[in-house]
Amino acid sequence: MSTFGKLFRVTTYGESHCASVGAIIDGCPPGLELSAQDIQTQLSRRRPGQSDLTTPRNEKDLVHLQSGLEMGVTLGTPIALLVKNEDQRPHDYTETDLYPRPSHADYTYLEKYGIKASSGGGRSSARETIGRVAAGAIAEKYLKIAYGIEIVAFVSSVGKIHLPSTLAPPSLTPINADENDDEVQDALSKEFVDLLSNITRDEVDKLTTRCPHPETSEKMTQRIIRAKNAQDSIGGTVTCVIRNVPAGLGEPVFDKFEAELAHAMLSIPATKAFEIGSGFRGTEVPGSKHNDAFVSDDSGRLRTTTNWSGGIQGGITNGEHIYFRIGFKSPATISQAQQTAQYDGTPGTLAARGRHDPCVVPRAVPIVEAMAAIVVMDQLLAQNARKTAASLLPPITTLPPTMVIPKKK
Repeated sequence: MSTFGKLFRVTTYGESHCASVGAIIDGCPPGLELSAQDIQTQLSRRRPGQSDLTTPRNEKDLVHLQSGLEMGVTLGTPIALLVKNEDQRPHDYTETDLYPRPSHADYTYLEKYGIKASSGGGRSSARETIGRVAAGAIAEKYLKIAYGIEIVAFVSSVGKIHLPSTLAPPSLTPINADENDDEVQDALSKEFVDLLSNITRDEVDKLTTRCPHPETSEKMTQRIIRAKNAQDSIGGTVTCVIRNVPAGLGEPVFDKFEAELAHAMLSIPATKAFEIGSGFRGTEVPGSKHNDAFVSDDSGRLRTTTNWSGGIQGGITNGEHIYFRIGFKSPATISQAQQTAQYDGTPGTLAARGRHDPCVVPRAVPIVEAMAAIVVMDQLLAQNARKTAASLLPPITTLPPTMVIPKKK
């Protein structure tokens, strides 16, 4: 469906070449100061035409707030917003009347609905993500003010070009190849821990690839340009960190925090993979090495000495940084002639026109951040509702020690 979330509900609408795209956000708390510029900053990071590495489609992507605010303050009622499509070229897609584009959604949408948008990708187009990014910007503002929560994503690979191993997520760090040797280094190098703790969006945006490592970024740039010049495309990965999330978020058992994150991330167009914390690397490490031991910090709060878990244990946040990685496939729409078949099965050659990204990961960064914000917001509202309801009950003093957190001596 087109709605995500339970208490913070985001419904997006629109196709790639219709009059507008947008969203209705239901569940935003009242009293939040909000302006169009709060949303525009993230939309401008997502918009096409930012550099030679993205699609040349020229859209301003200016947001128009329609409801849910008065005098710049949220009312607690549904917020409606829209962004006009201004640079459509439906004539670029006449060949798709006969051919379903390979690995695109043309065929599957027809099988599902018996009808499809005649141009572009329709609802499967990345234009749909405008509503998500706008909604995520609203969630982020609340999360930052109320909890100090920070969300930063960055490009960690393009094709076979990855961040250096010291800056890479756990599944990309070297591991002892000896199958009988269980000695492993920590999944998180000091450099990667520092990156997760300190990386900012300003640093990410300094380079057009949105990779925070200049030497690697330059290699990524050349790889994307090579794909573009060959009328081809290339995939990559985005890594994201969420900082200052309170412990206790996540709903057992089917709405675990990482399950909701996976749902959110894999709903983004072109995604093919998701891993959190140690990810697939964790499958090769004994429990004695993988377990995150607890330690008390200066304030008496329990922390973990390592973070293989990625900030989530038992589907519930533990207060550590949450970090995860998403894999994006090479964009399906390319200008190379491809041997394929028409809808009636007749073999033929398709040379797609239209404007497309040779690599989606630089523009996917704010989309990942937005979906992460929506998940955190939804889970926070659920936990706060539970805690508020429980706080109205008289305290119970007869529970055994095994059922409560022990009092500090």
